[in-house]
Amino acid sequence: QVQLVESGGGLVQAGDSLRLSCAASGRTFSPTHMGWLRQAPWQEREFVAAISWNGGTTYYADSVKGRFTISRDSAKNTVYLQMNSPKPADTAVYYCAAGSIEGLPRNSPGAYDYWGQGTQVTVSS
Repeated sequence: QVQLVESGGGLVQAGDSLRLSCAASGRTFSPTHMGWLRQAPWQEREFVAAISWNGGTTYYADSVKGRFTISRDSAKNTVYLQMNSPKPADTAVYYCAAGSIEGLPRNSPGAYDYWGQGTQVTVSS
């Protein structure tokens, strides 16, 4: 069983910075990729960023490109999302997710097998 635990969410002012962390555990943890997705009230869950676990290739939604950075520490089984210059439109519950199947589109929720419980990020104007 794989467990993902997010941390680092909270209230931040627009233009400030925030870093989310996601610690993974479990004997069977061997992802091909990990990602961050978010869900605002009454909205569908949407892709934010993803990273290939072995090669470190990154993928971003257009809405966060240039502002957010995803990274991972393989030794710690941890993935991060550095959020710079957040906007009120970034307010959402942020979910960490891990996928174990190659070839699926990284920007689709269906590409992920395991999910964290989510952490709230609120950006005030």
